[in-house]
Amino acid sequence: METVERLIRSAQEMLWERGYVGTSPKAVQRLAEAGQGSMYHHFTGKADLAKVAIERSGAELREAAEGQLGGDGTAEARIEGYLTRERDVLKGCRIGRLVADPEVVTDPVLRAPVAETFAWLQRRLAEVVAEGKRGGEYPESVDPERTAATIAAVLQGGYVLARAADSREPFDLAVKGLIDLLEAK
Repeated sequence: METVERLIRSAQEMLWERGYVGTSPKAVQRLAEAGQGSMYHHFTGKADLAKVAIERSGAELREAAEGQLGGDGTAEARIEGYLTRERDVLKGCRIGRLVADPEVVTDPVLRAPVAETFAWLQRRLAEVVAEGKRGGEYPESVDPERTAATIAAVLQGGYVLARAADSREPFDLAVKGLIDLLEAK
């Protein structure tokens, strides 16, 4: 693996575990087994590397979500597949955890890929819900955009509750409760 790729992967991991504030260039370099010169050859600094790492994490999240949402089956089955896919719940969401970081939310450049990822996710979920509504899986009263926002909020809230309890049980309960609501007709 090339040095630039190791730096990006290391930054992704550290941002996930420690956030932007807790991620130092030295720690990223150490994890990537790269020297300071290598990092500054490829990136102008911490913010530049973080932006690339956040964009990569967002792209990976979208790819994983599309694996369930764009697959075969009913809209309900695809949404359930998305909700129940394997996740490292106690580590939280790679993207969602960043919104708790004051340096990320106050920096438009760092916040942009986070906002874009969540906007994409909500649009994609709304498309699947609308498809299910057209196919009679969901009642006419279901609003795809509000439902998509609810799905995203339940997942993010589930991560927070699980981390607070140091148990994935609150996440699983939230997901199962949402599935029950989505399947109620």
